[in-house]
Amino acid sequence: MSDLQSADPSAAGARLRTWDFWETTLVALLAYGAFVLTGWMAFHFILAASLGPKAFTPAEFQTLASQGRWYGVFLVSGTPAAIGVLWIAIRMTGREFGEYLALNWPAGGEIVRALAITTIFMSIEGFVLSKMGAGGYRSDPTLIVGGVGGLLVWLIGACIAGPLMEELVVRGFLFRGWSESFLGPVGAIVLTSAVWSLNHTQYDWFGRAIIFAFGLVLGHLRWTSKSTWTTIVAHSACNTFLSFTLGRYV
Repeated sequence: MSDLQSADPSAAGARLRTWDFWETTLVALLAYGAFVLTGWMAFHFILAASLGPKAFTPAEFQTLASQGRWYGVFLVSGTPAAIGVLWIAIRMTGREFGEYLALNWPAGGEIVRALAITTIFMSIEGFVLSKMGAGGYRSDPTLIVGGVGGLLVWLIGACIAGPLMEELVVRGFLFRGWSESFLGPVGAIVLTSAVWSLNHTQYDWFGRAIIFAFGLVLGHLRWTSKSTWTTIVAHSACNTFLSFTLGRYV
C-alpha cells in the first residue's frame, strides 16, 4: 500500500479518478482567478455604493483596497466563486466534493494536536521575530476598518473566509491532485507551501519564508490527519490570533 493510500481512505478499493498534475494546476488557477475577479467586482460595487461615484488614482485605489474593511469585503465576496469552480471540477470526475477534498472530520485528538503544533510554531516564530526585530505580519492598512461593521467584515474575511478558501484550494484540491502525481505526498507538501507563500505578495521575502514554513506545518497536518478540516481550523486559529493582536483598529 502506498503512502497516499495510507493517508486517504478514499484511495482504498476501486481506483477513483483524480485530476492529474497539470489539470489540477489549471483548475486551481481558475479557482483563484474566479476568487480575484469576483472579489474585485464586489469591492468596486460596494466602494461605489458607499463613497459614491468617484475617480480614484491608482495609488488612492490601492490604499483603499489594502484597508481591513475593504480587504475583508474582497475575501468574503471572492470565496464562494473559488469554491464553485472547485465543485464543478470535482463533480466532473464523478466524485463527491467532500470526499475529494478530504472534508471528513478528523479522528480523535487531531484537532487538539493541530492547535498545539500551531501554537508551538507561532511561539517559535514570535521568538525569532523578536530577536531579529522584524515587523512580521503587522500591516497598518488592515487596522483601518472604519467602524464596527468594517471590523466585523475584516474579521470574517481574515479568520473564516480566507482560511477556508485557501485551504480548500491548496491543502484540499492541489494536495489531492499533486500528491497522486509524480510528486508524491512529500513533494506536494513542499510545492503547495511554496505556491501558497509566493501568493502572499503583500509580504517581503522574509515574511513569505515564514508563511512557507507554516505551509509545511499545514501540509503535514493535512497528510497525517487525512482531513482538510484540520488545516482549516489551524489556519483559522492562527489568523484569529494575529487579527486580535495586530494593534488598535481605527
